[in-house]
Amino acid sequence: MPFSSLPTLLSEALGARGYAAPTPVQAAVIEPEAIGRDLIVSAQTGSGKTVAFGIAMAGELLEDGTLPPPRTPLALVIAPTRELALQVSRELAWLYEGARARISTCVGGMDASRERRSLSNGAHIVVGTPGRLRDHLERGALDLSSLRVAVLDEADEMLDMGFREDLEEILDATPNERRTLLFSATMPRPIAQLAKRYQRDALRIETIGEERGHADIAYQAVTVAPADIEAAVVNLLRLHEAETAILFCATRDNVRHLHASLVERGFAAVALSGEHSQNERNHALQALRDGRARVCVATDVAARGIDLPGLTLVVHVEIPRDAETLQHRSGRTGRAGRKGTAILLVPYPRRRRVEGMLRGARIQAEWRRPPTPEEIRAGDRERLLAALLQPVEVDDEDKALAEKLMAEKPADEIAAALVRAHRAAMPQPEEMVDSGERDGRSDQRERRAGFEDTAWFRMNVGRRQNADPRWLMPLLCRRGHITRNEIGAIRIQPNETLFEVPSAIAARFAAALKRTAAEHADDGIEIEPAEGGAMSSGRPQGRAPAGAGGPGGPRRHARGPKGPRR
Repeated sequence: MPFSSLPTLLSEALGARGYAAPTPVQAAVIEPEAIGRDLIVSAQTGSGKTVAFGIAMAGELLEDGTLPPPRTPLALVIAPTRELALQVSRELAWLYEGARARISTCVGGMDASRERRSLSNGAHIVVGTPGRLRDHLERGALDLSSLRVAVLDEADEMLDMGFREDLEEILDATPNERRTLLFSATMPRPIAQLAKRYQRDALRIETIGEERGHADIAYQAVTVAPADIEAAVVNLLRLHEAETAILFCATRDNVRHLHASLVERGFAAVALSGEHSQNERNHALQALRDGRARVCVATDVAARGIDLPGLTLVVHVEIPRDAETLQHRSGRTGRAGRKGTAILLVPYPRRRRVEGMLRGARIQAEWRRPPTPEEIRAGDRERLLAALLQPVEVDDEDKALAEKLMAEKPADEIAAALVRAHRAAMPQPEEMVDSGERDGRSDQRERRAGFEDTAWFRMNVGRRQNADPRWLMPLLCRRGHITRNEIGAIRIQPNETLFEVPSAIAARFAAALKRTAAEHADDGIEIEPAEGGAMSSGRPQGRAPAGAGGPGGPRRHARGPKGPRR
């Protein structure tokens, strides 16, 4: 349906903004069957939904193509975060500029007394966050008695953030005959319950593609050893050299650690988490928008409502808790027709879980290994040549300096110095602990000599958890503060893995495991001496591991299980 079917002032505003045709969600809300009805709309972030509900509520706002004098609000838009509310307010301002709409924005972190004055002067549309709107409502500054339409934007996120009670109090204060538009990327049960209570005969509109979560996002799943995650982040940032990238972590402590590590390596990075004040958030977002920073490390909650036009790369440093979180995080890129890339870092033991999550989200991801330093350097060479061969404008001072340089040094030395200067400004790629060049088997057999006196340890992962020497060995080195040469045979069973270390270092290894246990608690991998503490020369004590002996099993070797098993 073309925009020509809309009131003239709206179609002219859309045309001035370069909108030639509606997006799927915009077309759906102005279909004849949707006019005047309550709506439940499943639409991804970045699909044009702000304009969609802006044009959907035109019938309730405009009278003979114009707005009445501003008094009590006719429309209310509730958004989960300050940033999203401000974005919505800006969008509605240009959309209804021709109607001289008066819009009041009420969000945390702003001057509440100024907001109350704005409301008392009259408003056609109020946009705000749940907590601040509830505060104005309870103080008598927000009068919703004349409300004709209420919009809940990103309703699932508002419920996740604990705003259900606020939303209910606000909606209970509105007229029963109002129209309610509920926009949400996902439709969990709490959303259905909210819709049942506050909507009447709602029309369900589904615009999320059946094939994948977001058509403009290319998904990749990168398998890594758990010890290689931070190095993989560095190499992915260096490979893509995105205009703006966002890295998602699960906790504020992990955000703090990763942000500090990237800054130390030379990346222009900012952090967003629950420990940052609103002022710090504003400075961080402004740094991303004006190019002073290119990388944002954030938690899920802190990143909600962020709109960064140049964001082309999302990296899930820690696996999302579910398919909905995956889509919310990834939806920060690939917006408004622009292409984006979303990358999941998948530790080897978690691959099956991620595969199930991707199936649930109907996302086809390309499985890859982390980029190598040589791949990054090859990309650097291409980017550097492209940058240096671009035509540039020079003034007389530039020419004079160039002539002086040419008189002092030959052209090839000047060019080499320029290349070196460019490279020096880039963070160095990381060498991965797990290079993927060995399968672990020959490596283990070469090191059997010198393991006549060994102690056995047990891990709580096995073949069913995708245990593999390629990622087990780096993990053991990191957790136990030993080297690859100090790890003997590895015996992988269905649900556990046995491995040996020389008896001479067993006590030191066990002490290091104890010290590092808390730091690595998130991976769920437990390492302990075989049979709860009995360390012996040659083999695990007590119960024979599956396949190591006993009735029906192979003969027990004098030095324990021989050779690795992948």
